[in-house]
Amino acid sequence: MSTHEGHRQRLKRRFLQSGLDGFDEAHVLELLLFYAIPRRDTAPLAKALLEEFGSLANVLEAPPEILGMVPGVGENAAALICLTTALSRYYLTRRVATGNVLHTVELCGEYLLPRFYGLRDEAVCALSLDGRCKVLSCRILCRGSVNTTGVSIRRIVEFALATGATSMVLAHNHPSGIALPSGDDVETTHRVAAALDAVGVALADHIIIAGDDYISLAQSGLYQRPDNAVIPK
Repeated sequence: MSTHEGHRQRLKRRFLQSGLDGFDEAHVLELLLFYAIPRRDTAPLAKALLEEFGSLANVLEAPPEILGMVPGVGENAAALICLTTALSRYYLTRRVATGNVLHTVELCGEYLLPRFYGLRDEAVCALSLDGRCKVLSCRILCRGSVNTTGVSIRRIVEFALATGATSMVLAHNHPSGIALPSGDDVETTHRVAAALDAVGVALADHIIIAGDDYISLAQSGLYQRPDNAVIPK
């Protein structure tokens, strides 16, 4: 066994025995790249990626076309890096099954946060609830600003009707990292509420998410829930 192969085996064995505890970011990325680049030392590429993007989190959240601009990152490596974040988001959202009862803003916020994990672009998510605040369905309906109201509102209404919602919670992310609602966010919230009200569904809240933080428009006093909304103030 070559020195290089021995190093790979030691790193893999260390992970299998102890997880990632004690790994630095370079070793984590080096280990990941083993599975996209089977016959080359991946340590220099891991170092180059960290120097280019500044942190492991930034590497894992980088778009594939940007990753591909780093010398040595081929299609397989870019796909694997992007898969890592997408798989984490998929796992986190599937851990929280439908049927949960979300009777507070805090529970809704914690339920919705994983939906936006690692997303670098804006996305609009709708949470469908029955009359007892039980989750019927939760889905990202479109990518892009929630303020592109024509497409977003139509999809939100269709989703509410298809899932038999009594109430809906709207959510979207601010990739800038600041969860503060904009004037457009507030205006769009009222447009969505009116469209849902027309089909007999109450908009309970609009939650803005940025990283691990979120702000409820209802709690902030920027949106007044209708009386038939199921989530208490």
